[in-house]
Amino acid sequence: MNIEQARFNMIEQQIRTWEVLDPAVLELLFEVKREDFVPPEHRCLAFADLEVPLGHGEAMMQPKVEARIVQELAVQPHEAVYEVGTGSGYLAALLAKRARHVSSAEIHPDFTARARESLAAAGIANVTLLEGDSARAPLSELPFDVIVLTGSTPVIAQAFLFAVVGDLPVMKAVLVRQPVAGSFQHTELFETLVKPLVNAPQPARFRF
Repeated sequence: MNIEQARFNMIEQQIRTWEVLDPAVLELLFEVKREDFVPPEHRCLAFADLEVPLGHGEAMMQPKVEARIVQELAVQPHEAVYEVGTGSGYLAALLAKRARHVSSAEIHPDFTARARESLAAAGIANVTLLEGDSARAPLSELPFDVIVLTGSTPVIAQAFLFAVVGDLPVMKAVLVRQPVAGSFQHTELFETLVKPLVNAPQPARFRF
């Protein structure tokens, strides 16, 4: 497989057509090598328009979803990011290239170990990896400018700034901003399907 041609095709045929048009984001996708964050046994799927299995029933999001998240968050160089669900570490790597610092929490220790190796190999040093369940609240008390969930949740808490919200078969990516203290603004960005976040908060559901 011609790696660079496959990367070019992914960006031009999948990502651009999904309204990811920010030149800086597109350049970032050339810079951060996605194939280096994919499990070795699935390396041939690194540029495919599908979710790549990671283990524990989890998967990397489709490349176009990851790229769209980075574009919509529009992280600034002075900002600190908190990621709920490290997974492969690829999204953390993309965000780290734009942010001052990324803290990323993961409930599966083997994912954390693999992500640490991949980030080090990529020369990305401004990511702190945390182990534990952060579905309901961050594991760190540091202030964050951006919080992003990499798994879906039935409901969104005000603490989360980006999340894929809903249940199958309807989920929507939602961005929550706080233009002024105490005032939250919800913007629906796009429809997608993402595996549920482990231990995500559940709404009260009607039972017979």
